[in-house]
Amino acid sequence: MERGSTPDRPGDDESGSPLQPPATPTGPQAPAGPQPAPAATPGEQAPPGPQAPPGPEVPPGYGGPVPPGGWQQPVAPQAQVPAGAPLSSWWRRVGAYILDGIFTSILIWLGSVLIVAGSEAAGVVLMLVGLTVAFFYYPITMARHGAANGQTLGKQILSIRVVRDDGEPVTFGFSLLREFVIKYLLFQVIGGALLGIPWLLDVLWPLWDSQNRALHDMMVKSHVLEA
Repeated sequence: MERGSTPDRPGDDESGSPLQPPATPTGPQAPAGPQPAPAATPGEQAPPGPQAPPGPEVPPGYGGPVPPGGWQQPVAPQAQVPAGAPLSSWWRRVGAYILDGIFTSILIWLGSVLIVAGSEAAGVVLMLVGLTVAFFYYPITMARHGAANGQTLGKQILSIRVVRDDGEPVTFGFSLLREFVIKYLLFQVIGGALLGIPWLLDVLWPLWDSQNRALHDMMVKSHVLEA
């Protein structure tokens, strides 16, 4: 080493330039993993994490959420008293029943009188007309539109009416089912073979029912209200 020259420093190559760290070879880089959620500072709410998917919706009329991996028995809907006028009393219902029985029997009674008096042909014709009138009396009077819907003449006199629980108006077919098929054929004709007990139960049932319904009301889902 000559005098006056600077001694070599560690890390210097022969050219006098400082040594550089070896370069990292470039190549395909692995994708970055999920970044951790930032920590919440004091007084700040932590960001929400992954949410569980919502459970199955409960169909209307079922009792509650469906248990995991199981099935729940649907709850039968309870009969509801229609909103509006109060329920008809049992005495009004019986009074309307008697009045309607008189209206539908007048021609039949007159035909019987003519037969007894010797006018058999006229009596039979009058009785047949009376039976036809009695058959169509309830459907025609109860299927009227407006304020008289659900009313027979007897119910109209005593200010009561039949209403359907589904809110639909009383139609010809509905009144035919209620008055003729169920009340007459089922409870009076078929029930008459059982000493009239089914008919008597149907008539008396409103006395202890909480909603003043007869058995035929429960079967067709109807109520009788004050008009």
